[in-house]
Amino acid sequence: MPSLIRVLVAVGVLMTRAAAVASAQSAVPTPAADEDHAIVYELGWAGDYSVAEGFHAKGATFAFEVTPVKDRLELECGITAIRANGATETSVDLLFKKPWSLSRRVEFMAGVGPELIHATGAEAGTFWGLSAVGDFMFWPMKNLGCYLEPGYEATFRAGATRQGGALALGLIIGR
Repeated sequence: MPSLIRVLVAVGVLMTRAAAVASAQSAVPTPAADEDHAIVYELGWAGDYSVAEGFHAKGATFAFEVTPVKDRLELECGITAIRANGATETSVDLLFKKPWSLSRRVEFMAGVGPELIHATGAEAGTFWGLSAVGDFMFWPMKNLGCYLEPGYEATFRAGATRQGGALALGLIIGR
């Protein structure tokens, strides 16, 4: 598990530096109302559902995202832990998202990316998966808002593919 944390920290440092370089290289100033956040932090609740296992609602998630290509690409790196039936699944993912501004205060992003999952309990192990999400962000204030992120997950464990839904919602903080 400590190796997962090291990977998350390393990816976070690289993404933060990439955002700083991208924003420093911007030659055209934009109006303050149209400025994008250099980094957005997400903190919230997470749950997942599969036909085989049912709904698990005891989860938490933390993620951050940067925009290396304005209006084209956002990168999100996150960690989620969900507890159910005496076991915990912790996943680290990297999502590549396409953003759309629906209004000055509402954004939608569609994204896909790989994830690494570590499970404890009866089905302990580490395995890979893929995630696809739709991310709705609501910004009632310039740097504070909330998000709703429904998703689909496919995990590959011991030669079998498991599919299910995921849901996260919570607070977003922009800087």
